[in-house]
Amino acid sequence: MIEERTLQLQHCMYQYSRAIYRSIKDLIDPYSDRESQIESRRAVLEACEQTMERLAKDPLYFAKPDRALFQDIRRYFPITAQAEVAWAVQAGVTAASTFIQEQIESGALDGGVARCRATTRKGKPCQRTPLPDRDYCPSHQHLEARAAA
Repeated sequence: MIEERTLQLQHCMYQYSRAIYRSIKDLIDPYSDRESQIESRRAVLEACEQTMERLAKDPLYFAKPDRALFQDIRRYFPITAQAEVAWAVQAGVTAASTFIQEQIESGALDGGVARCRATTRKGKPCQRTPLPDRDYCPSHQHLEARAAA
């Protein structure tokens, strides 16, 4: 069951990396020779896949995945296309990050353990396990009464 879920998650992250790649592959420097273009496409695809893999494995400690990916691939694009590439990378990574966050909140990651829906005073998600059949941990159970009202 957990292995199936992991495979499904890997497939979803693969789709996000491919979507980013497909949206920017035609913007790779069109004035370079054919061999350089093929090599550049391969490098961009690999960077997209590595970013999504790291995001899936370590989402809480990957501070700015969109910025990291853009920094890795920007050299393969002409200056006139970099704003479009940056926007595509940001949109794709934001969608993937949102998906990963939903998986964490639903308990699909962390071995199937759900997380409390509350946030801490610093604005970070609570890392505690909620009470059985509830959305909140013991420290935040008072929020459940407000949500029901």
